[in-house]
Amino acid sequence: MADGIQPQPGILDIALYQGGASALAGQSNVLKLSSNENPLGPSVAAKEAVVRATHDLHRYPSTDHASLKAAIGEIWSVDPTRVFCGVGSGDVLKLLAEAYAGPGDEVLFTEHGFAMYPIYARACGATPVVVPENERVVDVDAILKACTEKTKLVFIANPANPTGTMIGAAEVARLAEGLPPQAMLVLDGAYAEFVDGFDAGQSLVEARNNVFMSRTFSKIYGLGGMRIGWGYGPQAVIDVLNRIRGPFNLSAAALAAAEAAVRDTEHTEKCRVENVRWRDWLANALAELGVPSDTSTANFILARFSDEVEANACDDHLRSEGIIVRRVGGYGLPHCLRITVGDESACRRVAHAVAQFKGVS
Repeated sequence: MADGIQPQPGILDIALYQGGASALAGQSNVLKLSSNENPLGPSVAAKEAVVRATHDLHRYPSTDHASLKAAIGEIWSVDPTRVFCGVGSGDVLKLLAEAYAGPGDEVLFTEHGFAMYPIYARACGATPVVVPENERVVDVDAILKACTEKTKLVFIANPANPTGTMIGAAEVARLAEGLPPQAMLVLDGAYAEFVDGFDAGQSLVEARNNVFMSRTFSKIYGLGGMRIGWGYGPQAVIDVLNRIRGPFNLSAAALAAAEAAVRDTEHTEKCRVENVRWRDWLANALAELGVPSDTSTANFILARFSDEVEANACDDHLRSEGIIVRRVGGYGLPHCLRITVGDESACRRVAHAVAQFKGVS
């Protein structure tokens, strides 16, 4: 790079995001439980929609996403004109940061929050501010105390990744009410569909002008490979985001798959029920082996060990058995492993491997 050509301030301070591993050298029967993917995959309707979309690959996709927005509005009872669609929910959050934060501004998130939040902040020149949690749970009082006149965005994942914990609607509302007037509360609801009857903050978005929520098709809908997400917020914010997104930001196949997926509520409910069943089974099985976890509301559990040494040793053993989970030292949790909830065979395989590690027959 020429000496005079330099990126914007903050860019070189960004540590590269590390996704979950997907392969192990010398292993053929690999079980990937590192990226919180849906073991049941997408619905048949979504797959068929992608196949149909191949007949029109020479055509540009919709620029207004009207059909998908209408489906989201119908299924989730939201105003489709206030829905914004992006390339995964991460794209939606990134565009929010680009639009509302910059040099001299602060972006808040909690200590165990999603690793992309500080990247979004630094990429637009803003200052990332880390706020302590209370026993791996978002602490509203700590966030409000950390707010200043420079605070522009507050990112909260609810349910949270990688902890699996969440805070109730009353606490979220108290947070929104207490923010300074120039700040927006952004509710990252990537795992919201795993919580029965949870509106992910929809009612709060509709009651206030300083709350925005995001959702994804990568988790319960099983469309991580399609890269599509959506957000819901004040009309003024939606108008801003539409000014800076790419005109053809979503492929025709992604739009078709997402619309079919959101309409297939039977498959979504099946995925939620199966996740609850095997999440609880796995958490209980590991607890009996001396590996506790907080009550998870997502599609993973955060297994806690005595220290980092034991956590890493268990991870090494799991890998030797062809099982990939996620080390979360980068999230400030070096003594933990995040384990995606798989299907029955996957959960039983994990429990058996951890029992081996613990020396329990």
